[in-house]
Amino acid sequence: MRESRDYLRTARDGFDGLGAWPLAERARAELRAAGERSDSPVADIWDTLSPQEIQIASMVAQGLTNRDIAKVLFISHRTVGSHLYRMFPKLGITSRGELQRMAAEHEL
Repeated sequence: MRESRDYLRTARDGFDGLGAWPLAERARAELRAAGERSDSPVADIWDTLSPQEIQIASMVAQGLTNRDIAKVLFISHRTVGSHLYRMFPKLGITSRGELQRMAAEHEL
């Protein structure tokens, strides 16, 4: 069992680096079975957003309105609002101002 730990750590780190979360979790489970503690990494809060949500957050940070964002992305301003509605709970915020502050801290 101890011989496998080095290989499992390498696999876990490699899968984490590639973003292959299910395989990384499998390697973690195997490490725990081999007697080594292996916690999940703390995910970046921005990893919970889709690429389009990140794009919209970036535009909100620039001060664009929903209508302006919609024109740039060729979508409805209501769709932009829907993305923001789903984004706010993921980020733990309640306003555009908070989103602008978070985006500035994260340099979106």
